[in-house]
Amino acid sequence: MLNWTVTFIVIAVIAGILGFSGIAGAATQIAKIIFVLFLIMFVLSLLF
Repeated sequence: MLNWTVTFIVIAVIAGILGFSGIAGAATQIAKIIFVLFLIMFVLSLLF
């Protein structure tokens, strides 16, 4: 899951540099959601 997060962050940075603010914003939001899901699943795996 962290691979997906890093991928979307890289897409957001490249899109931001090129001036595609809509794509950069969307990729950033997707990266945040995936990262939060990763953290939740990581904590759950530590508990079980």
